[in-house]
Amino acid sequence: MSSILVQTGDEGITLTGQAANRLLERGDGDAALLYLALLRRRGTVPPRSLAGELRWDRLRIEAAEGTLRELGLVAPAAEELPPEPAEEKPAYRQADIADRLEGSAEFRGLTAEVERKLGKKLTAPDVGVLLGLNDYLGLPADVIYLLVCHCAERVQRRYGPGRRPGMKQIEREGYAWARRGIDSQGAAAEYLKNYARRQELVPQYMRVLGLGERAPAASEEKYLTVWQEMGFPPETVALAYDKTVFKCHELKWPYLNGILKRWHEAGLHTPEEVEAGDGGRKPQEKSAGGTSAWEYV
Repeated sequence: MSSILVQTGDEGITLTGQAANRLLERGDGDAALLYLALLRRRGTVPPRSLAGELRWDRLRIEAAEGTLRELGLVAPAAEELPPEPAEEKPAYRQADIADRLEGSAEFRGLTAEVERKLGKKLTAPDVGVLLGLNDYLGLPADVIYLLVCHCAERVQRRYGPGRRPGMKQIEREGYAWARRGIDSQGAAAEYLKNYARRQELVPQYMRVLGLGERAPAASEEKYLTVWQEMGFPPETVALAYDKTVFKCHELKWPYLNGILKRWHEAGLHTPEEVEAGDGGRKPQEKSAGGTSAWEYV
């Protein structure tokens, strides 16, 4: 019997009999399609990076990827967090972007509002970022707009009026929101309220660190944010600062952060808790490993 397959002239994907049997027994069409897409890329890209190519949302491709992992056709996941943009960002073709703009009034409206907010015409890659946030991460249009406004306000506060965030910065913040579960207007509003409250305290942290009234640099702000999220008030950071200067003779952010991390792990957050947990110990001689009692209190 002659073949009923149409030969296209570029066949080159090899599907083993064992893999075919596993896919046929499971009967999951999405898993089979994803496996074929991975074979075409010779397994050199993460499964979730093919969301744009397959035109699937995040939940759909994660389900197919999970099936392939269960079947032993894809290596076990290293972690369950959503991927970072630089590592597993879906690649959307210009045709995909055009189709979404033409077929979704909501997405067209989001694109127009973001253009007005940023004061520029978005390029195709820019719109692709919005599509990834909406289609792949599953963030609703209203949440994405709040995200863009948040990024714009942060940039203007740090660098002054007229400055605007780049789309890569907006994308990174979008992935951070997805990891935090900020995927509704209510969740976004709560996060932004807490963020504003933390920002009001930033000058106090800067003063106890001997940095005066200036705004923190981006890397400094990351430390301050982590410390606030751990539950440390400025007064406790002041204690850690004193210990850091005693040991290092200057402010060293990683060293100070190490002190606070150990206090956090010990459940010590207020000055009273730290003093009680410290037990009023004085600096001691260094141990054989060269670490004094002050260093990791």
